[in-house]
Amino acid sequence: MSFVQVQPPLLSWATGDLVEIGSAIRAANAAAQGPTAGLAAAAADEVSTGIAAIFGVYARSYQQAGAQALAYHEQLVRSLSSAGSWYAAAESTNAAVAQEVLNVVNAPTQAWLGRPLIGDGASGGPGQPGGAGGLLFGNGGHGGAGGPGQAGGAGGSAGLFGNGGNGGAGGAGAAGGNGGTGGWLYGHGGAGGDGGAAVSGINGGIAGPGGHGGSANWFGNGGSGGHGGAGLKGADGVNVIPDPTPAAPGAEGSDVFSTGTAPIIAGDGGPGADGGPGGTGGTGGEGGRAVNDISPSGPTVGGNGGAGGPGGNGGVGGMGGTAGSLTGPASAGAGGTGGDATAAGGAGGAGGQGGRAVTGSFLAFGGVGGDGGDGHVGADGGAGGGGGAGGNGGRGGLLVGSGGTGGAGGIGGAGGDGVVGGNGGDGGKGGIGQAASGGNSNGGRGGFGGDGNTGGSGGMGGIGGRGGAGGAGGLLIGDGGSGGAGGLGGAGGVGGIGGAGGTGGDGGVGTSFGGSAFSGNGGDGGNGGNGGAGGAGGGGEAGGAGGAGGLLSGKPGTHGAAGRGGDGGAGGGGGAGGVGGAPGGPDGDPGLGGNAGSTGSQGADGADG
Repeated sequence: MSFVQVQPPLLSWATGDLVEIGSAIRAANAAAQGPTAGLAAAAADEVSTGIAAIFGVYARSYQQAGAQALAYHEQLVRSLSSAGSWYAAAESTNAAVAQEVLNVVNAPTQAWLGRPLIGDGASGGPGQPGGAGGLLFGNGGHGGAGGPGQAGGAGGSAGLFGNGGNGGAGGAGAAGGNGGTGGWLYGHGGAGGDGGAAVSGINGGIAGPGGHGGSANWFGNGGSGGHGGAGLKGADGVNVIPDPTPAAPGAEGSDVFSTGTAPIIAGDGGPGADGGPGGTGGTGGEGGRAVNDISPSGPTVGGNGGAGGPGGNGGVGGMGGTAGSLTGPASAGAGGTGGDATAAGGAGGAGGQGGRAVTGSFLAFGGVGGDGGDGHVGADGGAGGGGGAGGNGGRGGLLVGSGGTGGAGGIGGAGGDGVVGGNGGDGGKGGIGQAASGGNSNGGRGGFGGDGNTGGSGGMGGIGGRGGAGGAGGLLIGDGGSGGAGGLGGAGGVGGIGGAGGTGGDGGVGTSFGGSAFSGNGGDGGNGGNGGAGGAGGGGEAGGAGGAGGLLSGKPGTHGAAGRGGDGGAGGGGGAGGVGGAPGGPDGDPGLGGNAGSTGSQGADGADG
């Protein structure tokens, strides 16, 4: 007995084609009816009339035949349409019956063992394992992908015949799920899920390893291992932002007033308080005043300003003390030095202004401006995190089957970038020198600008993840799986730009009525800081070993290729030199560019199977 296979969709398409044929028949009948049914005689004689009658009979016969063809066509269309509906209903009934039979067959094993006799396992929810396949026939369900920080679900195992389910991909920073085991008699192992990329704040910022491939039992190939997740990028350097409120100021120097001819020297100002790394240094105390306004009068020397306190940002130097003498020389106090910065990227404090010197008929020397404080080194970039290891390939069937390929190791995270170094503080302005009645005067020299400091170094790139080992081939027959490639090293971070040098202070003005007067020279600009060094590239990791081949027949697996080392980061640019003060102060030298980071070392090749 022969079997006939019928596909209901094909019957529906054939019915549609027949409908188009019927439309064509109707159109042909309508086109022929007019010219043939009403044919007039060529003349009034009997022969012409007879010929016209014969053609009319043929026309009516054609119309009758066309009507019969349409009737047959409509019957055929109805028959095909009905047949398609009957076959579709039969298929639906058969499917329902088959499902009912499966439900009856699967119910006992589902109740006793928690898995059906025939059928595929269900896929797992987020991070959940896939269901086991039927005891007799059925593939394992796929594991669900994990959420952030959650490992991927393992693939379900197959029954007697079937393939293991694939492991789910790991969420951020979590491992991929392992592949399910292949059928007890025949079936391939499932693939391992890929590890999740590292994310800051999840699982310590560690990259997830790839899941291992599922193994076969007697006959079948092992599943491939999952790839390792990418390593975390190192954090970029962050300079401290100190509190702008200065710490306590230094004490003011003691004032001295005299009416004799003996020299008098005022007290120096005290240093500003230390602001700590998170604050600003205190302002230096102002130098004391030295004044003698009786003739004849002796020399007077103003007190020096106190140094600015150190801090995240350095404090401002104190102003130099005033000196005044009616007939003797007067020398004003120097401005205090600006405080040095003590926190990453902090700026040096500005130097204090030189004091003012006044004499009636002798010499007046304005105070020298204080030098600016030096900036601090910029913050370094953080090291990149290591890549996740690749999963191992699954073992081939005990008798016959090839081993699975190992997963590739994840790439190491790039190093963080260093940031700009701190700027030097500006030099203080030189003090004014004033002389009357033929006296001479000199304005004070401007203070030197503070030096900018080096930019932060780039962070080192992370190490790549190790490649997974290839699975062994069947004990008797089968090729070993290839090892996974080692992960690439992460690139080194870029070095930060050097800090700019401070501006030199302007020289003080000298004035005299009838004598000589000279202005002070401008202070030198500070030197720019050097650029930070680029971070070294991370080392590549070793490739995975190849799996062993079968005892009777089978090639060993090839080794995984070594991971290449990461590129070194570029060095930062040098900071600009400070502008010299007027008049005549030379500009500071710009900083040198930072050295580029070295390339990371290459990992070793994996061993052959």
